[in-house]
Amino acid sequence: MKRRHFIRNTALGTLTAAVGTDIVFGRLIPEGYSLLAMQDPDPFTLFSKDREMVILNDRPWNMEAKAHLLDDKVTPNKYMFIRNNGLIPEDIDVKSWTLTIDGEAVKNPKTYTLAELKSKFKSHTYQLTLECGGNGRSEFDPPAKGNQWTVGAVSCATWTGVRLRDVLEDVGYTDKAIYIGYHAADVHLSRDPGKEPISRGAPMAKALQDETLLAFKMNGQDIPLAHGYPLRLVAGGWPASVSGKWVQRISVRDRVHDGSKMTGDAYRMPCNPVAPGEKVKDEDMCIIESMPVKSLITYPRSGAVIKEGRKLNIRGHAWAG
Repeated sequence: MKRRHFIRNTALGTLTAAVGTDIVFGRLIPEGYSLLAMQDPDPFTLFSKDREMVILNDRPWNMEAKAHLLDDKVTPNKYMFIRNNGLIPEDIDVKSWTLTIDGEAVKNPKTYTLAELKSKFKSHTYQLTLECGGNGRSEFDPPAKGNQWTVGAVSCATWTGVRLRDVLEDVGYTDKAIYIGYHAADVHLSRDPGKEPISRGAPMAKALQDETLLAFKMNGQDIPLAHGYPLRLVAGGWPASVSGKWVQRISVRDRVHDGSKMTGDAYRMPCNPVAPGEKVKDEDMCIIESMPVKSLITYPRSGAVIKEGRKLNIRGHAWAG
């Protein structure tokens, strides 16, 4: 016990010296709690992110950009938001990585290695917008639970991969197919192997679009680990939760996928407008699909002091599902 107190007090002392002031309520920090500022490597280095990025959570990791960081037409990795539901997988072996296509509406389930996906199917590259379904949540009134995203949980990178449609057609699916669901290698926060942190999906119409990819490159390079290396689903324009990372299995369902974060009020909203805080019956809730039109001013940056009378070229982006 004394040794743990010594370690905690030493860490607080180091942090106090670094910031030049006392850490308020530092004595109340729980035993074993890892301070973000004391992690080695720190999250910005770990994920190759700009130090102006904002950390909302570290278990799981959730990080967003400030508006002015999103000025580029193609979002570089250092400014891309991170949204996780579980723990990032460890010890990934690309050579042994496989993708299995199965489900009630598959004729003959198949498993592909990553090398087979790349060699058997034609690769395509698209610039696609991914946005967390909760982007802007901090502005809700009344407040909504969950990560309090401001405006930076959105990105528009180039993604390279094979069309999910081509793989599904190679496997073969029946006329009963109405939905796909993904299953991934991330780990539940409890580390219970029987629980999936998230397993969402999309109707077949979305799964079969040209731009819906099983991607292995982002901005021309291997996808960074935090963004789904070595293989992820990319379904642009829909909540980014549909674009599952670290994908190992796609199930073709004869029903709406019922995986983790697909039921209850997860990524669902009232089918028709209701008063704030009003209770809504389950059958009156609809799954969020195509995202609404949104826009963002990226220049000048928020808080900038502009000389009176100066003319400005205002920059920003607009996007939709």
